[in-house]
Amino acid sequence: MVVFLNDSLHTGENVRYQSEFKCLSHFRGKLGRYPPWPGKIVSPPKDLKKPRGKKCHFVKFFGTEDHAWIKVEQLKPYHAHKEEMIKINKGKRFQQAVDAVEDFLKKAKGKEQVRLPVKDDPHFHHFLLSQSEKWCCLFVQDTGSTSIQAADSTAVNGSITPTDKRIGFLGLGLMGSGIVSNLLKMGHVVTVWNRTAEKCDLFIQEGARLGRTPAEVVSMCDITFSCVSDPKAARDLVLGPSGVLQGIRPGKCYVEMSTVDPETITELSQVITSRGGRFLEAPVAGSQQLSNDGMLVILAAGDRTVYEDCSSCFQAMGKTSFFLGEAGNAARMMLILNMVQGSFMATIAEGLTLAQATGQSQQTFLDILCQGQMASTFVDQKCQNILQGNFKPDYYLKHIQKDLRLAISMGDMANHPTPMAAAANEVYKRAKALDQSDNDMSAVYRAYIH
Repeated sequence: MVVFLNDSLHTGENVRYQSEFKCLSHFRGKLGRYPPWPGKIVSPPKDLKKPRGKKCHFVKFFGTEDHAWIKVEQLKPYHAHKEEMIKINKGKRFQQAVDAVEDFLKKAKGKEQVRLPVKDDPHFHHFLLSQSEKWCCLFVQDTGSTSIQAADSTAVNGSITPTDKRIGFLGLGLMGSGIVSNLLKMGHVVTVWNRTAEKCDLFIQEGARLGRTPAEVVSMCDITFSCVSDPKAARDLVLGPSGVLQGIRPGKCYVEMSTVDPETITELSQVITSRGGRFLEAPVAGSQQLSNDGMLVILAAGDRTVYEDCSSCFQAMGKTSFFLGEAGNAARMMLILNMVQGSFMATIAEGLTLAQATGQSQQTFLDILCQGQMASTFVDQKCQNILQGNFKPDYYLKHIQKDLRLAISMGDMANHPTPMAAAANEVYKRAKALDQSDNDMSAVYRAYIH
């Protein structure tokens, strides 16, 4: 069975497993959004009760001790539903899974039983097909509740139930576009606005509603999210003509997802709450690809009740969320994270160019790097793109430089030294001077070769 586990598998409670996965959030974090997991329909332990009123099969996930009750209507034969699934799920991992299924089925054709080795890496796609044991390729489609169970515990939980609150979203850039797409996919009612109105068209076709101004969106919606480029854009959106503040009424919720400085967050929080509104900041750690895949990490702070009201939205757009207390804390944490990431990217670029300058193979440098302790998807993807000359933006260089600048300023205010970030900032400024602002952050590489 090919099982596509995604963010619809969630629970607010920790669940004890006999396997390496200590709680469901850890389980989800390891698997990602759409990676497949092989399973077999088996008889449940005698002491494990079937969920009431549900016609289910008990599935054992291959290579772990985890089990799940899967509703019968969630089991979709592979060939009959392949095209439908491909249209619904556009993510890279999903397509990789489909490609792996196709490759396996070609190799397995005509054989009664084929077994592939189990790999420890959960992103390695392995599949089983055995006529004698009735293994089969199926999609698990989220159409209702699914309960994850271990031999000693039961957790009944369902697919994401979208909030009945009306959602507004302002800003359809690299991050905002993916977020809105996932909100719509998970059944939320979303009204959108963007400074460049044409960007709204695609989402209108997907079922979103159109707001003519930020004020109109806020007045039409219960919770309005904003995701724009910098502090000035965030302030203008709230305080400018036909801005957010004009639509705020008592009880209206405003969620600022832009990466800005704590002072901007404090100002926005004060003006929103002064009108009786409720405020939450929720910047996101990730990239365009992670936004598209619904795998962002959300850092939230401010009104805890708004955070709770946004639960289904955060589940749709991200793999996990953190509540960090009073407004401003999420901005601080986000700037620190991006300071580290930006500095690291500049160091990797420096290493690649030094390898070239000393007659070493850049590809070999990358191969060695990816076998060591610093190995990560981030390093591999960014370096491969550099070597291919592909600087299509996944996170704008101008934005990571802005984040470095704000982090350095935050350090100054706290009387804390940030010499590494300051050095990296200068390299990014050089890259901007070379017209790399609208390229990916990895284009900082070009600051070293010009």
